Amino acid sequence: MAVVDRPLWQRIIQQVVSEGGNIIRPWFTELEPISLDHGLLEISVPGSKELAYCRRHAQQLFTEAAQAATARLVGVCFLTRAQTDRAGSLPLPDDLPVAEETLSLCEDYSFEAFVTGPGNRLAYAACQAISESPGRTYNPLFLHGSVGLGKTHLLHATCRRISELDPAARMSILTCETFVNDFIDAVAQGQLHEFRYRYRYVDVLAIDDIQFLANHEQTQEEFFHTFNTLYQAHKQIVLSSDRGPTEIPGLEERLVSRFNWGLVARIDRPCYETRVAILRRKASSRNISFPEDVMCYLAGMIDSNARELEGAIAKVEMLAQVTDRPVNLALAQEAIGSEPVPPRREVTIEDILKAVTARFSVRLADLQSKKRSRSIAFPRQVCMFLARSLTRHSLEEIGGYFGGRDHTTVLHADRTIRALREEDAQLQATLQTLTQEIQANV
Repeated sequence: MAVVDRPLWQRIIQQVVSEGGNIIRPWFTELEPISLDHGLLEISVPGSKELAYCRRHAQQLFTEAAQAATARLVGVCFLTRAQTDRAGSLPLPDDLPVAEETLSLCEDYSFEAFVTGPGNRLAYAACQAISESPGRTYNPLFLHGSVGLGKTHLLHATCRRISELDPAARMSILTCETFVNDFIDAVAQGQLHEFRYRYRYVDVLAIDDIQFLANHEQTQEEFFHTFNTLYQAHKQIVLSSDRGPTEIPGLEERLVSRFNWGLVARIDRPCYETRVAILRRKASSRNISFPEDVMCYLAGMIDSNARELEGAIAKVEMLAQVTDRPVNLALAQEAIGSEPVPPRREVTIEDILKAVTARFSVRLADLQSKKRSRSIAFPRQVCMFLARSLTRHSLEEIGGYFGGRDHTTVLHADRTIRALREEDAQLQATLQTLTQEIQANV
């Protein structure tokens, strides 16, 4: 068994830091090389959850890094410390099932660990309020915002606080995907009674990424009755999504209406001061000390979300460890890059209008006019459909772009195009092409 020498491991880690992006996690600093023998690099990971993550998300990243560092065709195998001790670093069979990730309450997600700022203060205050009086204050509470802004953190923190104040409280916290899959399994196995008991007789129901309920008609029907049962019994409902209720395409209007019954709180990107505070909190929680100029540099370079800020800390820390260098501005620039990575611009209605007018050979003025001829009305409906699918604009805002039409017109256009798409393969191909063109030009 050949031991991996330190310089080689440093080159692998440098490649991982350079190419890893959002894949990198703080605990990557705990990864250790075990051996490199017969073209197989064995890497030790802290535990089973980390093993599942590495196999699912980081396998290709480390394989490419190992091949680049060794200039050979090398494979990568991840092992937990327990497996290494027990099996003498023999790899597990590839077909051994890995436990699925579950949404058990995360110890790191608490109110004390959450950094507040102008963009999330309302959501934070609302979560604290319902944790002290579940089912009575804001019900339902609907949190929405882009990825990595703290929705899941607040979801867990709220359930944790409720559990601390009332240990007997029955809670169900899960992803929407889990809810959908549970319902499908219950129908297939004839166990709807057990399914309903599981979700309708709880004190708190918290569902992450509720937008994935869209276009699942039967599941929406079931969730509608689950919602009503819990709401009428004054049980707390907390939902999170990447967009507001009215902006989720394919969601029934009666659900949209109910999601708006309580409080809808939007979480925006953190400002510079909040990003600095997040970096300080993340560094402190990991017992590492970064110079102030490094903190300011990272906060200035990364303006997207807390997840990427934490990933930046992990990159700098990893590079410092494997190269045995102190953390300073030069090291941070090497780990992150000297030029800020511009955030991906969101699709705008102007982007959609440009693509649709070119595809259907119509004028922008005609789309925004009162004309109702088929040659104008159909492209206008396509625009409205794409605007609902690709942007975060409300129904009213979308209607405003097309001659001040009201939200019912936008809803009608969206439903019309969805129905036609199911019947017309050519239209479906056209919509896919338009979507790709629009996203490619962003």
